[in-house]
Amino acid sequence: MARVLFINGGSEGHVNPTIGVVQELISRGEEVVYFTIEAFRERIEKTGATVRTFDGQKFVKAFISGGRSYLLERINGLLRTADIVIPSVLEQIEGEHFDYIIHDSMFGCGYILAQILKLPAINSCTSFAQTKASFDKMVEQLSKNIPPEIVKPINDEFQSLTVMVKEKYDVGIHSPYEVFCNPAPLTIVYTTSEFQPFEEAFDQTYKFVGPSISSRLTQENFDLTEIKGKSPIYISLGTVFNQAIDFYKLCFKAFGNTDHTVVMSIGEKAQITDLGEIPKNFIVKNYVPQTEVLKYTKLFITHGGMNSTHEGLYYGVPLIVIPQSADQPIIAGQVTNIGAGIKLHMQSLTANQLREAVDHVLNHPSFHTAVANIRESFQKSGGYYQAVDDIFEFKSQYDI
Repeated sequence: MARVLFINGGSEGHVNPTIGVVQELISRGEEVVYFTIEAFRERIEKTGATVRTFDGQKFVKAFISGGRSYLLERINGLLRTADIVIPSVLEQIEGEHFDYIIHDSMFGCGYILAQILKLPAINSCTSFAQTKASFDKMVEQLSKNIPPEIVKPINDEFQSLTVMVKEKYDVGIHSPYEVFCNPAPLTIVYTTSEFQPFEEAFDQTYKFVGPSISSRLTQENFDLTEIKGKSPIYISLGTVFNQAIDFYKLCFKAFGNTDHTVVMSIGEKAQITDLGEIPKNFIVKNYVPQTEVLKYTKLFITHGGMNSTHEGLYYGVPLIVIPQSADQPIIAGQVTNIGAGIKLHMQSLTANQLREAVDHVLNHPSFHTAVANIRESFQKSGGYYQAVDDIFEFKSQYDI
C-alpha cells in the first residue's frame, strides 16, 4: 500500500472526474489524502479518502485578483494562489510520508508542490491536454490582440511572482505553461485520443483514459419515472455560468407547449420563481442527476463544459453547445468537428434559431452516426479503471 497526496481546487469540473479514480485507488489498497475546499469534503470522504481543506474564499479571492480579462492575467492569479495553498498543505502534512502526488492540471499549485516535496508526480487533466508548444503558440496568438501597455505590466507581475516562488519555496518557474498546465512525468487525460485535438502531438507520458464517469455519491431529489419513455430534451448551463434567466425564458418560448418533454436545470443560484409561468411540458429544477437524466435524453443543450460534453456523448446524446466561457468554445468546436452536434452563440440567439437547431439535429442521421462512433470510443476507453492501471504502471517504474 502506498500513500497518495491528491491536490485539487474547488470546481465541479476538476473534482468530479477524480472521484472514480480515488475510489478505485482505495479499492486497490492505496491510502489517499485529498486536499480541496470544504464544499467538496462530503463528496470526497464518501470515496474513503482522508479529506483536508484549504480556505476556499481566500483561494478564489487570490485567483481572481490576478485579473480576468486575459489568459496571462489568469496565470498570474494561479500563481497568487500559491500563498493560500502551499503553506496550508505543508503545515497539514508536516511529518507525514507520501509515496507520490497526483495534482490537478490547473488548480492547487501541483507542479510547485511536487518540486517542494520531491515526489513522483502525476497530472490529473480534466480539460484537453496541451503540449508546451501548443500552449506557447496559443499565448502568443492571444497576446497579439492585447495592447503593449497592458501586456508589459502583466508580464512584469509574472516575473515578480516567479521570483517570490523561488525565494519562498526554492522552486523555479520557467514559463507560464508550468503554472497553467502543471506538467508532470505522467498526465492522465479524461478524454480519448479520438476527441483530443491534435492527438498526434502527445507522447506516451500522456494517457488518454476516456471520461471518468462515476456515481456522484449524493442524494438526488428527482423522479426519473417522469421522463422514462418520453425521450426528453435536456437543458443545462452547468454549475458556474448558469445565472441566465433570459435564456431559460427563451427556452420556454422555443419549446413551450410542443410535443417535446423538456428537463431544465437552472443551477442553485437562480430562482425558479423568477422564471414566471412554466410550460406544462417542462420539468424545471435547480439541480438534477445529470448522468441519470442523460440515459433517457434525445438531445442535450449544454454550455459545453468538458464534464457535461463527455457525459452527453458517453450516453449517446447529440449536443447543441452554447459556450459561455473558459475552454467551452474550444470544446464546442471539437463537437462540431466530429459531427456530434452544432454550436450556437448566446448573444444573438432567438427562440426560432434554437428551435430550428433542435429540429436540424434530431432529423439528420449524420449527427446520430457521429455520436454513436464517439460513444463507442468513450465506453471502451476504460475511464477511471484505466487511469488507475496507468498509475500503477507509473508506480512500478518509480519502484513505489
